[in-house]
Amino acid sequence: MRIDILTCQPELLESPFAHSIVKRAQEKGLAEIHLHQLRDRAINKHGQIDDYVFGGGAGMVLRVEPIAAWIDELQAQRKYEAIIYVTPDGETLRQPLANKLSLLGNVLILCGHYKGVDQRIRDHYVTHEISVGDFVLSGGELAAAILVDAVVRLLPGVLGNEESALSDSFQDDLLAPPVYTRPAEWRGLAVPEILLSGNTPKIEEWRHEQALARTEAKRPDLLE
Repeated sequence: MRIDILTCQPELLESPFAHSIVKRAQEKGLAEIHLHQLRDRAINKHGQIDDYVFGGGAGMVLRVEPIAAWIDELQAQRKYEAIIYVTPDGETLRQPLANKLSLLGNVLILCGHYKGVDQRIRDHYVTHEISVGDFVLSGGELAAAILVDAVVRLLPGVLGNEESALSDSFQDDLLAPPVYTRPAEWRGLAVPEILLSGNTPKIEEWRHEQALARTEAKRPDLLE
């Protein structure tokens, strides 16, 4: 999978992609992540990429020209199955959407800033608008980092054990059950005996029951 990201603050993304699972995916050649500085296509020598809001109002808006110049250049090199704008008013990122995006080959992500991007970019280029939650960030970079991590970890061969991703929360519309490791007893608190029994069918049954109970208690909306 190749992921191109358009941003005016690429430095915010360098660290998240240089560590842990996303780093491993790149080292294995399973994912390519390329950051593109919007100011490299600024409209003047001062590096301007934003302007005032038509109609008045506070805040600045990213202009059409720098974004369009980058997208046109990148599209001339390859076809993108998704051009994503990360925005608070987009579709909320959930596991099924991450699963679907992980099947794509080339993805382009646009990070907004200030008051966002000129609507004409959204109308003309963007195929997916995605939000990581009902809140506003200073820019789209942190949201893009979350999106990339959620997708890249699903690529075959990235995780040491691919079954690990299948048992994550939300994969079957349930929260994950409690997990334990050694020691079997700590400060008088013991691991449930069923997990030490070696009876795999019973263990799976217990885990499913726990997942249902946890989901009902914490996220009953998922059971609807």
